[in-house]
Amino acid sequence: MTDVRVIIQRDSEREERVVTTGTTAGALFDGERSVVAARIAGELRDLSRPLADGDEVEPVDITSQDGLDILRHSTAHVLAQAVQELFPEAKLGIGPPVKDGFYYDFDVAEPFHPDDLKRIEKKMQEIQKKGQRFSRRVTTDEDAREELADEPYKLELIGLKGAAADAAEGASAEVGAGELTIYDNLDAKTGEPCWKDLCRGPHLPSTRAIPAFKLMRSAAAYWRGSEKNKQLQRIYGTAWPTREELKAHLEFLAEAEKRDHRKLGAELDLFSVPEELGSGLAVFHPRGGIVRRVMEDYSRKRHEEADYEFVNTPHLTKARLFETSGHLPHYAESMFPPMEFEGQDYYLKAMNCPMHNLIFRARGRSYRELPMRLFEFGTVYRYEKSGVVHGLTRARGFTQDDAHIYCTREQVPDELDSLLTFVLDLLRDYGLSDFELELSTRDESDKFIGGPEEWEEATQQLRQAADKQGLQLVMDPGGAAYYGPKISVQAKDALGRSWQMSTIQVDFQQPARFGLEYTAADGSRQQPVMLHRALFGSIERFFAVLLEHYAGAFPAWLAPVQAVGIPIGDAHVPYLEEFAAEGRKQGLRLEVDSSADRMQKKIRNAQKAKVPFMILAGDEDMAVGAVSFRYRDGSQKNGVPRQEALAELAEAARPPRRG
Repeated sequence: MTDVRVIIQRDSEREERVVTTGTTAGALFDGERSVVAARIAGELRDLSRPLADGDEVEPVDITSQDGLDILRHSTAHVLAQAVQELFPEAKLGIGPPVKDGFYYDFDVAEPFHPDDLKRIEKKMQEIQKKGQRFSRRVTTDEDAREELADEPYKLELIGLKGAAADAAEGASAEVGAGELTIYDNLDAKTGEPCWKDLCRGPHLPSTRAIPAFKLMRSAAAYWRGSEKNKQLQRIYGTAWPTREELKAHLEFLAEAEKRDHRKLGAELDLFSVPEELGSGLAVFHPRGGIVRRVMEDYSRKRHEEADYEFVNTPHLTKARLFETSGHLPHYAESMFPPMEFEGQDYYLKAMNCPMHNLIFRARGRSYRELPMRLFEFGTVYRYEKSGVVHGLTRARGFTQDDAHIYCTREQVPDELDSLLTFVLDLLRDYGLSDFELELSTRDESDKFIGGPEEWEEATQQLRQAADKQGLQLVMDPGGAAYYGPKISVQAKDALGRSWQMSTIQVDFQQPARFGLEYTAADGSRQQPVMLHRALFGSIERFFAVLLEHYAGAFPAWLAPVQAVGIPIGDAHVPYLEEFAAEGRKQGLRLEVDSSADRMQKKIRNAQKAKVPFMILAGDEDMAVGAVSFRYRDGSQKNGVPRQEALAELAEAARPPRRG
């Protein structure tokens, strides 16, 4: 038996080791229970893979992203095995890992019910305890088709390789550009196969290595993500390295469910999505309208202070405008179909920038006018598939706080600096403070327009502006818009979830396509650079993020009702009405609960409505011209003179201006 030399790579440390031929990666890391796979020559491999001379081997810990994906994909296999043991007629779709969990699709006669999920999870626990081994074997297309003859969806996947598999939703977990492989689940005692699946792998050594999992829900899903295909039943689950992490995740989900903006929107009477309008098209109720107006008014004021000029544009346009901008055909899939009128195709507006270009082009421009900052609360309409529409966070009709800045090439660096600072300061005003930046660039695909030199210049300008903010910068290759690179501000909410907020893009292409020009100081005609900037992204989405961030308990300056007057008895209603009227003259949003409910119920109602302040009044308060404060935390302050009370409310209602 000969020896082989391998290199163990751990972060920046390298260790050479001599082992006997046939030694597996698992044996190399024997005793390290958290190691679930190995990266050999840059490729993820099972721990059972024998090592070859010269292999560079890196351990994959279960807590790493690769390790979590392997854990969750292995658990998806256990789910599929459990389903087929309980529902033998079930046909297998795909079962990839996803963020925080996994899913598996099945073709079954009837949709799964909650009781079915309980049975399936119990069966999974039985399989997990048996310690079945995941065993990889290479096969040919012909042999795989023979083995999986009763699995029509697997037969379809066998024909997908490389890019075709990557393009099909979740298919890359099953097949890829390399060898075609099947994984058998082997009985721990006899070594006999218990179940098998077409899969690229790698997997955990055995089902017993799955520490903690739970099934979450089931839903309908189209095969390979296409509405043209059959609808399957998808079961979602989650899996974690420890029971403690699973428990923490479930507690996080419970808190997130309480904060769901759709639920809070109904409970607090803020907005709704009527069936008569259609999915993704929301209406704001009076109280939601107040919050939205305050958000917009404050943003408008800050923009005016920063020398932005407000414009308005229509909701539809002839197709020619989007042909000129390049959105047709580059963006056509995200736009609603055209409407034919007077022999012309008209499109609902999906973006504001082409119309702002027309405003710039409406007359001759001088370098003295630059930078020109145009701003609009512009409503746009985008065709989102029904499966991804989600309340206000993924809608079909929404309003962007959209700005386009036209400047000289020399002005770009300073303008980007001030833009990014302006954006971050304004987001902080609304209560968000934990940021990172993402820089989206072009890749080698053909979806991008313009020359590489301009793209490189734009990318470097964005990178330099990002670096000056001192925030973490994450790269997103291939994520740029078709006309230019962009910086996205990612903000974390109170639960630590990351949301994409503002975007800033540098665009050399649209000014050229629209023939935009200005007269330079030397009299020559020059092309401006166009900077795209959406601060909230969309007002609806930002509203939803803030609603979940604050769990409906908006700070007083954003709250639809800032204080509610609660009389001790009916005789105290006129006194509080007078107090509220005085406050409303100062711009405060005050109400008085004059209903027939008892005082304690009125307090509970105000708490449920998440009103920042309750103003109580009884005989003693009236006698001395005072009121009593009750705060959200349940504390109380009695005998506050009316003018002091109004001053305290006015101070609380003042926006927290920063920057």
